[in-house]
Amino acid sequence: MPNTASAKKRLRQNDKRRMHNRAGKSNMRTQIRKVKEAVAAGNKDLAQSEYIVAQKKIDQAASKNLIHRNAAARTKSRLVAMLKSVS
Repeated sequence: MPNTASAKKRLRQNDKRRMHNRAGKSNMRTQIRKVKEAVAAGNKDLAQSEYIVAQKKIDQAASKNLIHRNAAARTKSRLVAMLKSVS
């Protein structure tokens, strides 16, 4: 437990930032899951529309350093490959 006022404030800030980061990553993962589910169902139109939203969320997470920019690029690349596999 923090004893000083500055340590207490730092704890509050860390909790707030952790929850904000956690929500952002969760939103991104949910959107990626929606794309994968649409691909698995074979629904190309839905998958493409979900991918557009997922791409934005992935880029936002990368810009906020929630994930590494290379990880973002890799994830988007894999999702596009999945989209191309849908007939």
